Amino acid sequence: MATSNDIKNGTVLRIDGNLWTIIEFQHVKPGKGGAFVRTKMKNVLSGKVVDKTFNAGIKVETASVDRRDYQYLYMDGADYVFMDNDTYDQITVAPETVGDAKDFMTEGMEVMVATNEGTPLYIELPSSVVLEITYTEPGLQGDRSTGGTKPATLSTGAEIQVPLFLEQGVKVKVDTRTRDYLGRVND
Repeated sequence: MATSNDIKNGTVLRIDGNLWTIIEFQHVKPGKGGAFVRTKMKNVLSGKVVDKTFNAGIKVETASVDRRDYQYLYMDGADYVFMDNDTYDQITVAPETVGDAKDFMTEGMEVMVATNEGTPLYIELPSSVVLEITYTEPGLQGDRSTGGTKPATLSTGAEIQVPLFLEQGVKVKVDTRTRDYLGRVND
């Protein structure tokens, strides 16, 4: 247990059986009345964001979240199998927990898996990945990098927008948070 004064960005709280991570917090001391802590919290499992205010000094239950490096191995049916890089233990993670991270995961990729009491909560990918374009419309003479964009399908099945001059078979760097094209990668 901790008090509301111990709340910081990244702290994980257990409220009504759900886990919430603090995105933003602000300690407020008004001229009249008691101090309080204004927070913006994100539900770890569903991703829902809510605002909540705590009175200063009240007890809040913190949850321990273990974040470790894992290697993505393969899909087993609908589930994803990861291996702990330190102990070589394997865990199976449900597709709901993996979420949109599946769009950029390739076998052998290093990811961060956050767990609470052995239960996987979410997957954190590296900030950018290099993937190959498996399908896109062919570029036309005169298409330049300053022109528009077109859809391209990547080797993982994800679809992103790329410049008109890129063609099938080219490797590109993609931001995993925003799904933006970052540049072409030469081998």
